[in-house]
Amino acid sequence: MIHTEKLARRFVAKKKVVEAVKGIDIDVASGELVAFLGPNGAGKSTTLRMLTTLLPPTSGTAIVAGRSIVTDPAGVRARLGYVGQGSSAGYSFRLLDELMAQGRFYGLNSSDALARTRQLVTSLDLTGLELRRVSTLSGGQKRRLDIALGLMNEPDLLFLDEPSTGMDPHNRANLWEHISRLRAERNTTIVLTTHYLEEADAQSERVLVIDNGMIIADDTATHLKATLAGDRISVTVPSHSGGRAAGVLGELGDQVSTQPLGAEMQVSARFDQGSRLLPGLLHRLREEGVEVRGADLRLPTLDDVFLSLTGRSLREESGVSA
Repeated sequence: MIHTEKLARRFVAKKKVVEAVKGIDIDVASGELVAFLGPNGAGKSTTLRMLTTLLPPTSGTAIVAGRSIVTDPAGVRARLGYVGQGSSAGYSFRLLDELMAQGRFYGLNSSDALARTRQLVTSLDLTGLELRRVSTLSGGQKRRLDIALGLMNEPDLLFLDEPSTGMDPHNRANLWEHISRLRAERNTTIVLTTHYLEEADAQSERVLVIDNGMIIADDTATHLKATLAGDRISVTVPSHSGGRAAGVLGELGDQVSTQPLGAEMQVSARFDQGSRLLPGLLHRLREEGVEVRGADLRLPTLDDVFLSLTGRSLREESGVSA
């Protein structure tokens, strides 16, 4: 559905050349849900703007939904749906009118536009709101309307740029329930950008991590977390046993660290399959005469992956907490 070759974009700012995207190669298969992760300024928004033909590349090319973004941008736009960060509907207009106008923009006649509008209103839980002005809708209803506008042309490829930013947890869960149902019904390919790491982890089949204009990781969230972050086990022991505990954890894991806690010490290490190793680790500590006063297993997150790759926290860089 998406194939890029050395896609790049340069800007000139204050007489200096800024390499926003540095020749990236991306492949997205039909039906996939792929999440782009990266801090502000990493290049993900610029990449999306190029893939949706809102911004021409400086060099390189991409085939999106079977059309070239360089030689046939209109053909690309006709075949994709796009839901931006802000509401795309006019606040003073009625929901029905906005959907009908969107259908006409895509070349549907009035009858077909109305049929498509009714279908989307039903599938996205907007029934009964057709004559309401957009300004009177709740945040969740507005975002579902944005999704409906993005799906009006029945695209095989849908771009979602921060679709749930600013929504409460209930509305976020509701929105993803609708998106999941649409995917199941139509096998729609979805490219997602989000600052909510748990959302990307739970919803995406693949994660592309972009930083400094380059793709630095491309894999499933599960595999990225297992190979780049790993589980972390921490045990709390008496201070005089800290050295022995560190030795035991170092035998079975790596990246051992210690933190004094008054008369106690917290000893931590990274492990593969920590939940399986924890019982044996506690038994080994007992054999060494180490009194374990507390134990904690922390499973890795995508933020841990980004930290491992760059030495920085994605949450801190993005300034958004999930």
